[in-house]
Amino acid sequence: MDTNLILIVLVIIALVAMVFLLFRGDRSRAEMSQQLSQFSHEQVRAQAETKVRMEQNQTAIDNLSKRLGDGLTQQTEKTGATLKQLHERLAVIDTAQKNITGLSEQMVGLQDILSNKQARGAFGEIQLKDLVTSILPPSAYGFQVQMSNGKRADCVLDLPNPPGSIVIDSKFPLEAYHLFRKAQHEADQKIALRALGAAILKHVQDIKEKYIIPGETAESALMFLPSEAIYAELHASLPEIVEKSYRAKVWIVSPTTLMATLNTVRAVLKDVHMREQAGVIQAEVQTMLEDVKRLDDRVGKLQTHMRQADKDLNDISTSTGKVIKRGERITEIELGEEVDTDDIAPPANSNQIEEI
Repeated sequence: MDTNLILIVLVIIALVAMVFLLFRGDRSRAEMSQQLSQFSHEQVRAQAETKVRMEQNQTAIDNLSKRLGDGLTQQTEKTGATLKQLHERLAVIDTAQKNITGLSEQMVGLQDILSNKQARGAFGEIQLKDLVTSILPPSAYGFQVQMSNGKRADCVLDLPNPPGSIVIDSKFPLEAYHLFRKAQHEADQKIALRALGAAILKHVQDIKEKYIIPGETAESALMFLPSEAIYAELHASLPEIVEKSYRAKVWIVSPTTLMATLNTVRAVLKDVHMREQAGVIQAEVQTMLEDVKRLDDRVGKLQTHMRQADKDLNDISTSTGKVIKRGERITEIELGEEVDTDDIAPPANSNQIEEI
């Protein structure tokens, strides 16, 4: 409350009191004056206390305002940080959503490929080509090879005889498999399973007739399945069909089993190459032994020369010692010293000269 307003109220109260006292006839003017003075002092004291309380209230209000401002600032900063984190998480979610959308499109594209027979064949050929080229050397395989019977093989592994070249076919009757997977009732599943078995047996027979050629290829061929799921389903639901394909010497392989087969082929090719090079290696070893023998002979001759050179050096050292000794005797004669001339007298036979 404003200080002026308080003063006005106090003045009004004082006037009312004075009027009240004037109307009271039983009190004297002195008492009234004293009471008015006392009342005035009380009003001044009350006014001072009110001012102090107002200042305290104002300080409390300022502190409260400051705390509220600081709290709002901190809350604003926290809200901003939370919104930033939320924005980053939304960005991550958006990226994941885009990846899921891309995968969905790829799955749809893969389904379209597998639903089309020609596209499915191309897909199988590409996967087969990637596996073969990543494991075997270029000289060990060929793609789209024309056979002697006019048929064209997807892939031919060039192996020595035996076993001979092995043909890999990358096509598979996927329509019958899809019908089996889509069948919901047990009776429909049985019918679709029989149809799948019949389609596989027909394809096995076609591979046997087209790609197993006596004298040109091995006695067996490979049927490549570009899906591990189909390979597992085939062995789980149609084991008798797999057994019949083995008897027909048409081996059904998946990407994993084909990889193992190709690694075995690579080991066989390496062994064959080593056997082919065995004669060359043996001839080189024989030549190397002759070179070692020749080197040993030359080392022996060098040792003989070294021994002779050592003997010659010793003889030279002996002759040098004798020459030095005779020179010293000649020097002593020139200085007039008595020298035993017998030591330097010439030999009795002048034709015989002491070996130096």
